[in-house]
Amino acid sequence: MISFGTFDAKNKLSELLDLVAKGEKVAITRHGRTVAFLVPAGKEKKRKPEELFEAIVEFAKGNRLDGVSIRELIEEGRRF
Repeated sequence: MISFGTFDAKNKLSELLDLVAKGEKVAITRHGRTVAFLVPAGKEKKRKPEELFEAIVEFAKGNRLDGVSIRELIEEGRRF
């Protein structure tokens, strides 16, 4: 998988789309964190609900709020 920062992705969008059209998966990052993927249309594997549930549970194991309250998250969302 190829990774591009947001600035480069913006400036090289047509090149990225050419890569994706060839079957490559491209990650878009902001400050070193992946924020989006460009993938060929219709190529994503459809998963059963049970598989999706397992993936969500597995994702939640390594990602915690670490002291942030639900109220703080709500207020953060209201700023935008």
